[in-house]
Amino acid sequence: MKLDIDLLIAYFGGVNALAEALRRHDPEGAASTAAIYKWRTRGSLPLAQLQRLTALAEAQGRPLDLNAFLEQQPTLQRAPAQPGNSRIVVFDTTLRDGEQSPGAAMTKEEKVRVARQLERLGVDVIEAGFAAASPGDWEAVHEIAQTITESTVCSLARAVENDIRKAGEAIAPAPKKRIHTFIATSPIHMEYKLKMKPQQVIDAAVKAVKIAKEYTDDVEFSAEDAVRSDLDFLAKIFTAVIDAGATTINIPDTVGYSVPSAWYERISSIIRSVPNGSKVVWSTHCHNDLGMAVANSLAAIQAGVRQVECTINGLGERAGNASLEEIVMALKVRHDLFGLETGIDTTQIVPASKLVSSITGYPVQPNKAIVGANAFAHESGIHQDGVLKHRETYEIMSAESVGWSANRLSLGKLSGRNAFKTKLAELGIELGSEEALNAAFARFKELADKKREIFDEDLHVLVSDEMSNLTPDRYKFISQRIVTETGELPRAEIVFSADGEEQHAEATGSGPVDAIFKAIESVVQSGAELQIYSVNAVTFGTESQGETGVRLARNGRVANGQGADTDILAATAKAYLSALNKLEGGEKVKAQGGI
Repeated sequence: MKLDIDLLIAYFGGVNALAEALRRHDPEGAASTAAIYKWRTRGSLPLAQLQRLTALAEAQGRPLDLNAFLEQQPTLQRAPAQPGNSRIVVFDTTLRDGEQSPGAAMTKEEKVRVARQLERLGVDVIEAGFAAASPGDWEAVHEIAQTITESTVCSLARAVENDIRKAGEAIAPAPKKRIHTFIATSPIHMEYKLKMKPQQVIDAAVKAVKIAKEYTDDVEFSAEDAVRSDLDFLAKIFTAVIDAGATTINIPDTVGYSVPSAWYERISSIIRSVPNGSKVVWSTHCHNDLGMAVANSLAAIQAGVRQVECTINGLGERAGNASLEEIVMALKVRHDLFGLETGIDTTQIVPASKLVSSITGYPVQPNKAIVGANAFAHESGIHQDGVLKHRETYEIMSAESVGWSANRLSLGKLSGRNAFKTKLAELGIELGSEEALNAAFARFKELADKKREIFDEDLHVLVSDEMSNLTPDRYKFISQRIVTETGELPRAEIVFSADGEEQHAEATGSGPVDAIFKAIESVVQSGAELQIYSVNAVTFGTESQGETGVRLARNGRVANGQGADTDILAATAKAYLSALNKLEGGEKVKAQGGI
């Protein structure tokens, strides 16, 4: 009879937890983390160490029954954290795949703010980034790993040793951590992109998983472009990586090619064909190129996956990813059909949506399901009459259930610094220094003089705008004067700093916005092309702050800039300078096309 070493290690909480417990219990005879990994690789451990484990269990008040760890017993449960049949793991990749949207790059501080909101939302796994992409990405993942305590913090890594080790080092501080490694498995990708034979791809995947296991017991493997991969090959590579220690297997529709009925059949077939598939959590990650990412994700859930990968607002490269809010509310509203649960606090959905939109500069379309401004609006008289008499006549969920009622009055002009700081903490906003807090508070008092009612959303955009002023960006807005009169060309006179030196610029234009942009360009001469300019009200009412977005493109690079002010023309200048700053930032290493 042979002991199930994986199950035995899991009984003590995993490799790292076991090594620490042994060190405390018996410092002289304790096995190291590396030694415990070797037990798992060999499938056995020395008798002396088994005796130490028995003594440790006794000391912990839970005697060890070795009969329960014999491999031939069919009723035993395996170590990986397979959720119950009614529990869906929500894996959010807004900070990684979402950030791959053109111009949606975030600063470290912005990523931490989003991560805090995702944790408040109840997301199970936060994919914090691609640690090997750049030093800045590594620092952001590391900072999030130090900050988040309830959700699992994950880093993406190609099936390359350097990527995986950087990911492991970045997530090290997290109480719960995961490495997500991937490699392409479709014939076209293997032949033309990887230039590898199928067996070489399997060997690389297995090696990647084994290296990842040195850093965490929680390892996810994804087969990039699984939708166009051979089913027999997928079964072979999934079987191999599960044997190597993967605990989650993700089946992505990388190019958004599938449709729900076909995706259901494909997922079902794959799960059935992998002999050791019961040891892992099955997952899916769908892109929205044909507008079916959410439908395909729900079809995969019906086929047996118990983790779904998604983003806030469906953010992501090309047409985006599956929308977290739509999947979660579909499972909740149609519980009669799915019979499944998530750990999401749905009242935090709208606050998360607004925060991500504000930070990335991607406005939410008004008719977007769940989080769009019109999602609970009724124009038809028949609909209005029905809703007034009984809300459920035309609404399948309430606006309050997804957080629309969270547009609460926060503070006023008489609020003090301590109340301001406390409110920021409630919103998950932590400023790194007293200087930053003082600057944000001064900006708040200025806003309160212009706007009688300050809402949560106002504070989010205020802090975003003020934090940009504290960063060492090349361009910073100082002041401007705009003159416009019917029948005359508008004129903009702008003062801003460039590399610390004050610059004065002026220009006329076809409108005040055109004049602002031309004035800035008369000094900067960036050569960038304006692709998008947008204005949105942060809250309701004519006193609302205006939040402007500017997208610039130059030499194939795209950058989004945001600005906020009760004066939308001042916000416009801030947004343009913000986009210029991001346009001149360093390039990142891009993951192999994403998952």
